[in-house]
Amino acid sequence: MLELSQKTNLLEENDYRYSLQDVQDPVLYRDVYSYDEIPKVAFNHRRVPMNMPEDIWITDTSFRDGQQAFRPYTPEQIETLFKLLSRLGGPYGLIRQTEFFIYSKRDREAIERCMALGLRFPEITTWIRASREDFRMVRDLGIRETGILVSCSDYHIFKKLKKTRREAMDMYLATVKDAFEAGVMPRCHLEDVTRADFYGFVVPFVNELMKLSQNAGIPVRIRACDTMGYGVPYTEVALPRSVPGIIYGLQHYSGVESENLEWHGHNDFYKAVANASTAWLYGASGVNCTMLGIGERTGNVPLEAMVMEYASLRGSLDGMDPSVITEIAEYYQKEIGYSVPPMTPFVGRNFNVTRAGIHADGLLKDEEIYNIFNTDKILHRPAGVAVSKNSGLAGIAYWVNRTYGLAGDRQVTKHSPLVQDLKTWVDAQYEDGRTASMADSELEEKITELTNGEMKV
Repeated sequence: MLELSQKTNLLEENDYRYSLQDVQDPVLYRDVYSYDEIPKVAFNHRRVPMNMPEDIWITDTSFRDGQQAFRPYTPEQIETLFKLLSRLGGPYGLIRQTEFFIYSKRDREAIERCMALGLRFPEITTWIRASREDFRMVRDLGIRETGILVSCSDYHIFKKLKKTRREAMDMYLATVKDAFEAGVMPRCHLEDVTRADFYGFVVPFVNELMKLSQNAGIPVRIRACDTMGYGVPYTEVALPRSVPGIIYGLQHYSGVESENLEWHGHNDFYKAVANASTAWLYGASGVNCTMLGIGERTGNVPLEAMVMEYASLRGSLDGMDPSVITEIAEYYQKEIGYSVPPMTPFVGRNFNVTRAGIHADGLLKDEEIYNIFNTDKILHRPAGVAVSKNSGLAGIAYWVNRTYGLAGDRQVTKHSPLVQDLKTWVDAQYEDGRTASMADSELEEKITELTNGEMKV
């Protein structure tokens, strides 16, 4: 049957109605996921249209998924980070939501602290066990949306839940009905979607969810979860690994609107950011992230990376304040005790520091030669150089001022005794045959010695 699509204004076949395939044995895609080999990427040469939504945004799961891979935050720390997220997201709330656990007294205190701030964004959502009691708890807290786990691969359905696909689907649908009866909007986390039978289980299940949603008059949000980081952003890749295929299929065959479609990825194969951007490009409004990418195993999609991706794709930050990214990283290091790997883009200590001698020389002449953008203006992180045999007095003074945050009258110059003593020591290292740049820790140790411990980073 042909029908004029309101989205494309084209005649399209609408008789694709995928039914649940209640298989006897689990479909584990052993040709792709053999377990004893690196997972393979299969191509089927089928393309789906790029379809970026009019509105895209970021959601946060630092206080839920992030905490599962890190020690629990205190309510005070969560309140501070929540305020930083609100500032980073700007007046239009481009960091749209953040999710919380609700089970412990500590969890609820954190929620109450954040609610008391009266901030519009990020909206507070939760993640719960799927029970009627928990839905009532969410409703009583005044929270309109909660996440529930609906594992969708046969790895989970058969091996973890010990159920058939039909049994799993019936259980999930009953849980969603409970959410609707409590007046709560469910966010269904399609766990392990990149190993699931997409047209044999995922699409038929989501179709049933959409029917329930329509009958209840309450939206349902779909979060496609690349739980193991198997997703692939390339075009013409076969399901279940195709990120474009998953997003297109959920929209085209299940009718999930962009504003109710979200991507959640992990970084096991270094594709978290590329996959999240691809989800935006192909129709998902939301990408789910954690601050600094802290999450299970190799981590989640770094929130700060998607701020930069947003600006790259839209040509504007649309009110977001990226300098808050630097504040977040500093808070994690100084107040929470998290050590940010120094080479981490945008937040690591060395991300905009050049170490090669010839690069340092160029950076000192014009930082645009070797700096990715004006990091001082955008992130409040001035470009830096590593000290080497080519740094000279000016280069060493630049390094000291940047490393120790010296400004105004406190700045050292190439005539300062400390700088001259440090250069004498550095020169001696290279006269002994050294070729590599000086490590920051070496320089800091020497400065501590030269200043009798008075200067500290």
